[in-house]
Amino acid sequence: MTLEVVSGVDVVDVERFRRAVERTPRLVGRVFTEREQGASRGRLASLAGRFAAKEATLKALRVGLGHVALRELEVLADDAGAPSLVLGPAASRLAQARGWLSVSCSISHERTVAVAVVVALRR
Repeated sequence: MTLEVVSGVDVVDVERFRRAVERTPRLVGRVFTEREQGASRGRLASLAGRFAAKEATLKALRVGLGHVALRELEVLADDAGAPSLVLGPAASRLAQARGWLSVSCSISHERTVAVAVVVALRR
């Protein structure tokens, strides 16, 4: 069996993300699960990083917005604070169809920018 690495990366301007949330307050509930919202504790840069991870996941899956609901891509953190990606049923089916065996993500954010990288190993 041949293995291949696929990846996606996304960058989010935190100020632009803040303006989007202010314009459309329901955006947070449409994009993030309750667990993600709780884990972010209202920190906008944290939500922006999670949004970047969701976009990076779509890129790694080689699909655009609308193919998978963003709430299907849940970005959580372990006890040490390292991000992890939890795929909902539809996202999991798509990942399996793409041959994904495992997926990892990394997020970094500063005051003005958030960036995420998603790397999957596939058959």
